[in-house]
Amino acid sequence: MTIVILTGSETRHEFFRKKIASDKRIEVLATYCEGAEQSLENRTKFNEKSSELQFLHVQARAQAEKDFFWVSLETIEDASNAKFIAKGEINNKRIVKEIINLKPDLIVCYGSSLIRSDLLTEFEGKFLNVHLGLSPYYRGTGTNVWPLINNEPEMVGATFMYLDAGIDTGQIIHQIRADIFLGDSPHSIGNRLIAKMAITYTEIIANFNNLTIEDQPLADGKLYLQKDFDAKACQKLYQNFYEGLIETYLSNFDQQELPYIVDNKGLKK
Repeated sequence: MTIVILTGSETRHEFFRKKIASDKRIEVLATYCEGAEQSLENRTKFNEKSSELQFLHVQARAQAEKDFFWVSLETIEDASNAKFIAKGEINNKRIVKEIINLKPDLIVCYGSSLIRSDLLTEFEGKFLNVHLGLSPYYRGTGTNVWPLINNEPEMVGATFMYLDAGIDTGQIIHQIRADIFLGDSPHSIGNRLIAKMAITYTEIIANFNNLTIEDQPLADGKLYLQKDFDAKACQKLYQNFYEGLIETYLSNFDQQELPYIVDNKGLKK
């Protein structure tokens, strides 16, 4: 399967592209890595309303990614053919034409800018995206932080979908929940999920022709914007962990009735 990857340039994105490209069933023709100009760390740094806890939160997030992924980044051979571009440049006409001319079987997206180009029509049905969050239950931004703020760790996960012109509105292919363990922090949960996501994404790509159409979750869900994660929300996040969010979740896990998520039969061995 030949693919083009559209992603970012932070540590998690580097791990993602290298992990996908390391699979012998997949040939990565090119990876377009957008800059981190609008990253959470930069938005927090330049927002005069950011609290000290928010600064510490984004610093811990960046360090946790380095701690979690550094071995993989040091040892996995980079076969992703990375090209580094500015944030938003993925919609540049020259780059769009370049991607079309590569004629990949699939386009694989994780963490890029919104796509507003002919790629949507040229690769209709062959343009994959992953949303870090369980759609449609949590929509918008920070969709794996807000479940932790709302005391719903069972709603932390990832959604693989076909990309369309909307924002996380494409048909859902498959979903996974985060694996959570005693002693976890928001960042350890998130990084473990990213690693699981990359492995699952690889299987979706390699088994693309076997994928099935599944029933979609029916829910209005909760919508969050970037501005919603303010000092108060950040404080509530860490307060929940201090008050035993993870312990309570694990002790009650067997008694929970979890909301439906998509499980694609085409991925079954």
